[in-house]
Amino acid sequence: MASQVLVAANRGPLSYALSDDGTLSARRGGGGLVSGLSAALAEQPGALWICAALSDADREAVRRDVSEPGVRMLDIDPTMYDDAYNGIANSVLWFTHHHLYDVPREPVFDAEFRRRWSSYVAYNEAFARALAEEAAQGARVLVQDYHLALVPGQLRELRPDLRIAHFTHTPWASQEFLGMLPGDIRSELVWGMLGADVVGFHTWAWAHTFMGGTHLDDERGIAEPKFAAGTEPPHARYVQKNPSSPVRHKRTEVAVYPLGVDAEELRALAHRPEVDAKLAELRAEVAGRRTIARVDRTELSKNILRGLLAYRELLTVHPEWRGRVVHLASAYPSRQDLKVYRDYTAAVSELAAEINAEFGTEDWQPVLVSVKDDFARSLAVYRMADVALVNPVRDGMNLVAKEIPVVSEAGCAVVLSTGAGAYEELREDALTVNPYDVSQTAEALHAALSMPDEERAERTKRLAAAATALPPAQWFTAQLAALA
Repeated sequence: MASQVLVAANRGPLSYALSDDGTLSARRGGGGLVSGLSAALAEQPGALWICAALSDADREAVRRDVSEPGVRMLDIDPTMYDDAYNGIANSVLWFTHHHLYDVPREPVFDAEFRRRWSSYVAYNEAFARALAEEAAQGARVLVQDYHLALVPGQLRELRPDLRIAHFTHTPWASQEFLGMLPGDIRSELVWGMLGADVVGFHTWAWAHTFMGGTHLDDERGIAEPKFAAGTEPPHARYVQKNPSSPVRHKRTEVAVYPLGVDAEELRALAHRPEVDAKLAELRAEVAGRRTIARVDRTELSKNILRGLLAYRELLTVHPEWRGRVVHLASAYPSRQDLKVYRDYTAAVSELAAEINAEFGTEDWQPVLVSVKDDFARSLAVYRMADVALVNPVRDGMNLVAKEIPVVSEAGCAVVLSTGAGAYEELREDALTVNPYDVSQTAEALHAALSMPDEERAERTKRLAAAATALPPAQWFTAQLAALA
């Protein structure tokens, strides 16, 4: 049966495991976004989530035609998937949007890049075809993230009757960084996005950047922002002046939907027995000292190394904190199939070891670093944190900045960089810093540790209220309503 509501995302709401006897079993995905989308989709009769088969077990499930209700996995050729996902999405688009290039050396757009880009186009086309096959007349389609940036335009070609939204979970590149892409590739990327009826971002900052840096002038006509009277820029309409545009689409709305936290679900997860056990272990290790917490993937944009340097400067400039504070640094390995990420993960561990060697004593280890994925430990850290350090160079949202105040038991001061998408909503009650300024960050950590308990508790309440303003299910339904 054709679906009236469809979601397209690289990752789906479940994954499969293959046992030694050949039995397949499905496991639901974790995380607030997946849970929220799954809950919202469950309220839409006949809704469908289209995703890629990410593992051998997933691909085997597709081949056996084993399917869960409301989910369709696509069996993408593994080589093509690797080109599209690692070669383009994570090595080019992610680096472009997060401004991560070492510019004297990168990027290099050569024949190998063009080959991988062809795979990225084909990967997006596989999603567009599947959506076109599954969508009912006039259906609403929500496409997720930079992995699928071309899908709206491709799908518009196949099914001009559909209502299409695209949401970008990352920042959008500045004009300078977007301009590094070859002109034809940049044009293809932006026109793919503008195939949507609505293009969504987490913050006004990224919406402004998209509108300010995506003007195109080629054989397909000019795309430029037009503002309705009395509205703010995120409600802009992109107007394609050439009525014979290949995507047969004349207007794209740009909107902002700042993803929040489901407080009830997160608090329930944080008080499970396995989290209580981790909390007891950590409290024994910390031994009553104050705590500075960070929970991140070892993603280059998260700025973990400068965070550790700021902690080292705190202990140097404010020696009164030596022996009285512990930095709980959870830095989970990310994208370890890319050498630059493996090197970064190693550098995090090395710097933490240097700090411990420089300042540590027989009964005090300044940094307790964890470089393995341990969700229960993360939630335990959330509960006991006195200070949260969230200092990304550039981040689409950064839900950790929102999650910690929601789960914190005694109140938590948040040191937040201006590069986090969450900055727009949380800046009034966070201690904000320039992500590149190690000394300013060190002083913010000192101020956060010195903050009176009553002030910290009041700030935490206001931060939690802001963090839960648009939880995942409401975030999804707001976008769905915009396509009605």
